[in-house]
Amino acid sequence: MAIKKPIDARPLVSIVTPCYNSEKFISETIASVQKQTVTDWELLIIDDASSDETVACVQKLQEKDFRIDCIALSENKGPAHARNLGIQKARGKYLTFLDADDLWFPKFLERSIIEAKKHPFVFASYKRLDENLEPYLSDFIVPRKVSYTDILKSNAISCLTAFLDIEVLGKKYMPLIKKRQDMGLWLQYLKKIDYAYGIQEPLAIYRIRRNSLSRNKTGLIKHQWKFYREVEQLSVFASANYLMCWAYKGFVKYRN
Repeated sequence: MAIKKPIDARPLVSIVTPCYNSEKFISETIASVQKQTVTDWELLIIDDASSDETVACVQKLQEKDFRIDCIALSENKGPAHARNLGIQKARGKYLTFLDADDLWFPKFLERSIIEAKKHPFVFASYKRLDENLEPYLSDFIVPRKVSYTDILKSNAISCLTAFLDIEVLGKKYMPLIKKRQDMGLWLQYLKKIDYAYGIQEPLAIYRIRRNSLSRNKTGLIKHQWKFYREVEQLSVFASANYLMCWAYKGFVKYRN
């Protein structure tokens, strides 16, 4: 049965999902949103000029659920541009992100809203499974709170669980860089508030795909260095210190 749009409906939560050639996983990701105990949301899917059947998959589901909005770009511009377009179009009190191959447990929104009433920026722990949703690494349990300098040392806030009260904090946008766009957004907010607060219970599934770039720390060192120097404009000395912390903590994060 199709879910029809009520009159003059402004969603409580705006969910931004960038996607590119995601036909294998996108339906499952959308289903995890539809299973949320909180139903007052909009799902803004920004397709970054996919060459597969991603858009057709989404549009088929969109026909039955008004809360899904598919925006198909004609030119591939990268995830930062796609997420920023989603942020721009977001109408909800709360803003959150979910990549096209990740999943939420049914109470993700419910638990996040409860915590966001206390703190305007929250994030949660998550399970780390492989492409087939089999155990891959141990659960990633986030710190109880993180500051600006904490994120510079190690980004404990994942896109799949970040949850922001944009009525309180306002809208900010990701830097248009190849890597570390999400980290750039979190740091903008953490220059405005002291802490983002973590939920220790795993509320999502991060799907670790074969040859995932996020696990190739050697290849990401240059992007991390460039981020410190060019985006945050840190000194060479400070950048070097943070890079050493980031490399060590990254090794610990993915060793089991």
